[in-house]
Amino acid sequence: MTYRRAAIPAVAGGLLLTALLWWAGASVHALQLPGASNLVDGETVGQLRGWLLPWAYDPPGAAQFGNAMAGGDAPGPDGASYAALEATGQQIRFGAVLVFFSLGALFLLRRLPPERGRTLAAVLAVWAWGLVAGTLAVTVSAPWSIASGGRGSFRFLPRLAGVIASGREVLVVTALVAAVATVLVARLTAKGAGPVPQAVVPTRAARLATTVGTAVVAFAVVVVSQQSVAAALQSVSPSVGVLSEPGDLLRQWLLFGAWSGPGSAPFGAWLLDRGADVLLLVVVWWALRRLPMLLTRATVPAMALGGVCATVLGLLAGELLRVVRSAVELPGDPLRLLSGFAEGVPAALTWGLVAGVAAAVTLRVVTGRAQVAGAAPDDPEPANPSDGPEPANP
Repeated sequence: MTYRRAAIPAVAGGLLLTALLWWAGASVHALQLPGASNLVDGETVGQLRGWLLPWAYDPPGAAQFGNAMAGGDAPGPDGASYAALEATGQQIRFGAVLVFFSLGALFLLRRLPPERGRTLAAVLAVWAWGLVAGTLAVTVSAPWSIASGGRGSFRFLPRLAGVIASGREVLVVTALVAAVATVLVARLTAKGAGPVPQAVVPTRAARLATTVGTAVVAFAVVVVSQQSVAAALQSVSPSVGVLSEPGDLLRQWLLFGAWSGPGSAPFGAWLLDRGADVLLLVVVWWALRRLPMLLTRATVPAMALGGVCATVLGLLAGELLRVVRSAVELPGDPLRLLSGFAEGVPAALTWGLVAGVAAAVTLRVVTGRAQVAGAAPDDPEPANPSDGPEPANP
């Protein structure tokens, strides 16, 4: 798919995701109405506000802070300035969502066109990228939101980590809707296009690249996310002014969680807890195994972006398993069960990039050595083995 054909669905999906997040944020006003407590209890209202507030086009905190500084009920000059900072941060946030999603979807649709045999993979990849785009948008706009509350330099990095961790539950649903719409529009724009090339990858090279990429994610899950390492990261606190106390931010971008040995807990329950980590690695391995054959060209940028999407999908699968287990053991409020869902997206972005680049480099080195040695590719695999041979052109 050419960039011109891919640009239309990418921008359309970005606009839809931005509109859905804006609409979700506008719902915060409905939760503030007196009648809202008659429909749902106060705890549910608080949870929903926590999910939606990062996308709300409303600066209540800044206005209240400015009023307190002005010493009256009417917003003073300081209150107006802080409210303007919050509004600027929200504008940057929604603009960044559109830009990040559109650029990533454009590249994904270019290398992973939603044709027969690739449609589901394209939907999953764009969905995963939607979560990453929202996380990046919150990250780049967080300094304005922090500054709008006053004392923006006070414990800046811990507050930045808190802002980045918010609003992800809404992204899971809105990004899925945007991904489906993006792929549907892409299939319409792809009509009449020429044949899409299919990558042929030697089996041994593909397996070795998959193993290397999965090993990177396994290192993050098993070693870096171990409780003693997580505690060491949390204790990092150099006295460098505004950049002090980086522990929370490091945990956000490096850890999928924190686990320890079974201890005094039942061994069976401990194994069930580790089942989510195993499922994450299984999904990553399966996705990286299929990725070189699905891409039109297994370039380093394409594999890097695909590695990010694969890791995010594995994270979502593991989180879903945890939710199902919690619902079976402790049935209750579904909002409580979904609270904190997909909180490891920043870590998935970090390690997914490394895993994708490592897999791409391994694939290129192994294939290059085979070509230099004059060896024929062993059992090459087409991009869509289930599709069968291409029909001959008349």
